[in-house]
Amino acid sequence: MFDIISVAHAEAPAGGAAMGNIIFMVLLFAIFYFLLIRPQQKQQKAHKEMVENLKRGDSVVTNGGLMGKIHKVEEDNVTLEIGEVEVGNKSFRPMRVKFKRNSVASVTVKSEATEKPEEKE
Repeated sequence: MFDIISVAHAEAPAGGAAMGNIIFMVLLFAIFYFLLIRPQQKQQKAHKEMVENLKRGDSVVTNGGLMGKIHKVEEDNVTLEIGEVEVGNKSFRPMRVKFKRNSVASVTVKSEATEKPEEKE
């Protein structure tokens, strides 16, 4: 049976096979582009936009799994309040941890605008 296939393949014209291979490669690249490359670029763009729009009061989750509220946003760093520490059974103060901005995985709750323009009538 394999002899019939090899004889039929040997009798096929060479030009048609080359064109078929080129079309196959173009189709394969198109499939990879639309199924893998393009969705990844959209996801990266959305993450970049989310990181640029971080502000104080947003509740976030980091890539390491820590959850907290943003206390301070700097150029490359974000300071998170992740809990409270009891000091001598008298007072509580928030525990703050500094992270790189890109390590924020998602925003769970957006804070409301802290600066509202006052309307004068």
